Parts: sequence; C-alpha cells; structure tokens
Amino acid sequence: MNADVELAGGQLLHRVDGGVAWIRLNRPDVANSLTPLLRNAVIDLLRTCDEDPSVRVVVLCASGRHFCGGADLRVDHPELDRPEELLSGPETGSVVRMIEYGTHRLVTALLDCQKPIIASVQGTAAGLGVQVALACDLVLMAQEASFIEVFVQRGIVPDGGAAYLLTRLAGLQRAKELMLLGDRVSADKARDYGLATEVVPLDELEARTAELAARLAQGPTVALGMMKRLANRALDSDRATALYEEALAQELVMTSRDAQEGVASFVERRQTDFQGR
Repeated sequence: MNADVELAGGQLLHRVDGGVAWIRLNRPDVANSLTPLLRNAVIDLLRTCDEDPSVRVVVLCASGRHFCGGADLRVDHPELDRPEELLSGPETGSVVRMIEYGTHRLVTALLDCQKPIIASVQGTAAGLGVQVALACDLVLMAQEASFIEVFVQRGIVPDGGAAYLLTRLAGLQRAKELMLLGDRVSADKARDYGLATEVVPLDELEARTAELAARLAQGPTVALGMMKRLANRALDSDRATALYEEALAQELVMTSRDAQEGVASFVERRQTDFQGR
C-alpha cells in the first residue's frame, strides 16, 4: 500500500493505490472543519485525480471521530473574534464572492469530477460537511454517523448547494424538514431519506469502502463518468435534451477501448478486463 502524502500543511492526506485515490481530511482536533487552504487543496486534488488516467475512483474520508464539521468559521470570518466588526455587518457583495469562490467551487468540483467518488462517513457531518458528502456519488455511512444541517441554529441560510442537493436526493418536504429544523439525522434515517447508499458498522466501514472502491476501479471509467454526468443533469434537463445527451454520451463512449473490450468479452464468453480508457 502506498504511503499517504501530506498536503496543505498536513490538513489533507492523499494516496493512490490500485487505481483508487484516497483523499482524507486531516484536522481531527477541530472535527475536520474546512479552512480555505484545506478546501482549495481538495479542489486542486480533485482536478488532478480527474486528469490522471491511473486514477479510476476517488474516496473522500476523514481522520478521527468526525467526518466534517463544515467551514471553519473563525478562519473564514475573522470578525467573529472582533465583535465591533461583526455588528457592522459584512461589506455588500463580500458574502456572495466568498461562497461562490469557496463552498460552491468545492461542491462543483465533486459533482463535476469525471471519476466516481465515494464518501466514507465515519462520524458527524455538519453544515457544509453534509453537502460535501452528498455531492459525492455514493455515500457509505457508519452506523454511528449522522448528518445535521446546523445553519438554522446560526441564523443563516444553508449554503454549499444544500437546497439543490437535498431536494434532488430527499424530495422537497424532507429537504425543508432538514433545513428548517436542523435536527440530527441518524445514518439509518439518512439511508431511508435517500441520502446514504449504505450503512455499516463502524469497524467495517473502511473495508467496505475499499471493497466498493476496488469494484468501481475495475469498471469502465469513461462510461462511469458519463453515467455520473447524465444522472447529475437529469433533473435540470427537459426530456428532449436529456435523451439527446444520453445518445451523444453513448456515441462518445462506444469509441472507448473499454466499450470495445465489453463487446469482445461478450462475444468471446469471457470476463471483461476494463482498463479505464
């Protein structure tokens, strides 16, 4: 197994092993909350994984007891330590810029990466941490893990694409419930709401994550990327656009080596050997 490489001053750990890129948030003492440095390092690393043909699947996980406590507010908002500045309010337009160039870029990077991404959630995901998990393609949760949209407790609107993601995954009424009440959602409830793919005991989470990642890493990577893109766009497209994009994706994928291998293995009655190209 390859050793982890430290990025962002040790706030992020990364390794590639067997076609699987492991990205580990590494600020366990502060619930793996996201600083701008850590957030940008994840964004840059996702692009690197997207462009690297040796990477066929990405796993997003975290160190310690918590998955991600959201944005590190005291880093993003130093005025919290200066009450006189807090009372005067932010400069007009600064919040929009901060969110667009920050949390929105992170969620978009997860949604747009052309490799499947598994979120391996071992503990609490709060605030932006929920959106980070939900922007991944498959969400594995430990039995002890939970989601909580804490924004209402701070008197602010959920960001990081919360309304966009929650309504699509859980439906309108449940999305409102999660955002308006801000209650903690257990792993089992998250699965029932369509927010989690699978729930496993904590001591089995890493092994199950590795098992699922290995399965995806042996798949037709180009086709998987197209499936991900079509699914993410489906609710935003009209029928004609969705059907045309599906046909166009099939046209492109049929030229891949893996598609040729898939057909050949069927004709020759043997196991497929996809290479991710």
